[in-house]
Amino acid sequence: MKRAPMPLHTRILLGLTTGVVSGLSANAVLGGESPTVTWVVTQVTGPVGTLFLRLILMVVVPLVLASLVLGVAGIGDVRRLGRIGLKSLAYTLAISAVSVGIGLGLANLVQPGRRVPAATAARLAERFGGDAARRVAEAAAPHRQTEAPLMTVVKTIVPANPVSALASDPPNMLHLMFFAVILGVAATLVPGEPTAALLRGLQGLYGLTVRIIDMIMRLAPYAVACLLFNSTAQFGLDLVGTLAWFVATVLAGLCLHMFGVYSLSVALLSKIPPRVFFRRIRLAMVTAFSTSSSNATLPTALRVSEENLGVPPHINSFVLTVGATANQNGTALYEGVTVLFLAQLAGVDLTLGQQVMVVYFALLGSIGTAGVPSGSIPFIVAILATLGIAPELIAIILGVDRILDMCRTTLNVAGDITAATYVARSEGYELRTDGPLARA
Repeated sequence: MKRAPMPLHTRILLGLTTGVVSGLSANAVLGGESPTVTWVVTQVTGPVGTLFLRLILMVVVPLVLASLVLGVAGIGDVRRLGRIGLKSLAYTLAISAVSVGIGLGLANLVQPGRRVPAATAARLAERFGGDAARRVAEAAAPHRQTEAPLMTVVKTIVPANPVSALASDPPNMLHLMFFAVILGVAATLVPGEPTAALLRGLQGLYGLTVRIIDMIMRLAPYAVACLLFNSTAQFGLDLVGTLAWFVATVLAGLCLHMFGVYSLSVALLSKIPPRVFFRRIRLAMVTAFSTSSSNATLPTALRVSEENLGVPPHINSFVLTVGATANQNGTALYEGVTVLFLAQLAGVDLTLGQQVMVVYFALLGSIGTAGVPSGSIPFIVAILATLGIAPELIAIILGVDRILDMCRTTLNVAGDITAATYVARSEGYELRTDGPLARA
């Protein structure tokens, strides 16, 4: 009987364990700055980890461009959709902004990336700070101060030449995302075969990039082992201990958003008691947790929302289908916490303006992130590169990404259903709060 292949997340966990154990052993026996450790990191494990990261960065531009255009175009012509489209869009943006705010607030309050001894923090800053300090200095340069703040914002966000934004190294993600959003909006306003042909082409590009990411992620167990060996061999147990703070911060943010923000939303906007709401969407939440995929959970979410909560089919199908891609509050929160955590770990103090930029990235990234397991990893790598922080730090969180992915996907799906109930209630429909529940 042929044995089933080991799941990818299990292999990544094995890679995590191998990298941490071997790295800590090397650190304890040889010391973090020994010539042997330096040679292995420079000649063997470093190149392997860099290969993985460059492969991820290679597909970021086509993935972001295709997914954002398709995500915005998938919302449809707001003029034609009328109230339902506008309400869905407004709710999604507002709740996603709240989720990112919660994530950044907790990351600044808890400071999970600062939970290391001062000596280790100084070495981490020297090793992983990248050119972030240079970019901060450039942003504060005197010639920039002569411009009006609004002019600086315009030049930072709006590209004069989108091609140069794609061709720069690293790509200018702010310019790329803005151009993709504008292209997606235009696609909703220009009907006909030319637009349909463009969207079909982008759909094909999106499918190819997702497939390439699947192929690249097959290298993840080996890359995680190498990258974590690099970190733990050089910095020891201190680096591993701070990971628990990161996990606790993310889970605290997800719980606060789920049981705080969503409870207020369904109680005040949907007029459903929170306890009733969560009991009646339990099946969808369990499915989301087990699959780590908003797309895979969509059929269950559609059924639960209609049968258990009484959301009309025309609202249900629009809000949940679009939400599976565009309304990912958990992903937005996770991306915000992760970027700040890794910046803190690298000894980089992000300015208020840079944190606002992270909010912008996370909001648009939550629209463009693929609704599949680990779909946010390429976006986080791109944000780190844009901020000048060493992307190899992503390896530190890859080992725990699967369990956090399951948790944030649960939040994403619950958020889609809260949006559907809000739109339905605002349109005057009575929602169901009793009666039999849909079964698996």
